Amino acid sequence: MRYALISDIHANVQALDAVLADIDARGDVDAVYHLGDLVGYSSSPDEVVERLRARAIAGIAGNYDSTVATDYKHCGCKSESVRQEELAHISYEYTRGAVSATTKRFLAGLPFSLDLRPHGGHASGPRLVLVHGTPTLNTVYFTEDRPDDFCRKMAASVGLKAGDMLAFGHTHKPWHRVVDGIHFVNTGSVGRPKDGDWRAGYLRVSFSEMAAEVEFVRVPYDIDATVAGVRAAGLPEDFVAFLQTGGKPTTI
Repeated sequence: MRYALISDIHANVQALDAVLADIDARGDVDAVYHLGDLVGYSSSPDEVVERLRARAIAGIAGNYDSTVATDYKHCGCKSESVRQEELAHISYEYTRGAVSATTKRFLAGLPFSLDLRPHGGHASGPRLVLVHGTPTLNTVYFTEDRPDDFCRKMAASVGLKAGDMLAFGHTHKPWHRVVDGIHFVNTGSVGRPKDGDWRAGYLRVSFSEMAAEVEFVRVPYDIDATVAGVRAAGLPEDFVAFLQTGGKPTTI
């Protein structure tokens, strides 16, 4: 069984289209799932949701999705400076005003997590558990520098064992680690990478009788069209710099 996992699209429909086209061109994926944060920071939240609905791509709620859906006071994003906090509020208010009622209902209906059985529910094979941040909250950042004991704690919270996999996003930085035989994988970000590579990122995961395999994929997309949309929406130029540098702008 082979899955494509896409996360943190953040209203970047051009990046999403490029990733879906790459998945289609390979032609070997059995199912596609999203790991949340469909909206925020870019100008096409409704278009992103419509793409996923049209293709019946199931998935879960990221912090941005659940906060927009519930009209929460903040997006639940972590800020490392006063400017980043200001930008987070600008993005959140724009997104809340830009999403349609249909999109908001869709976001409200997303589950917190998904528990997949690659070999079928009739067999005691591996599990693939999808969350946005962690199995406890979608706002917690599961970064690569987390100690092994943190990984064990997260695995225990959903009853994972050797051979299972926990997949998540939220940090926009792809990584993979195995602790006690359990795979912990960050998918990276489709629409707003933070690892210095501007290209859209997604994850391919395959489960055989022997083991699980992980492949990180990067796909170029029409970033000029995304930038034009950000500017036309009146969003800060900081968001343009973030997209163009893969999350490594020098101004914020």
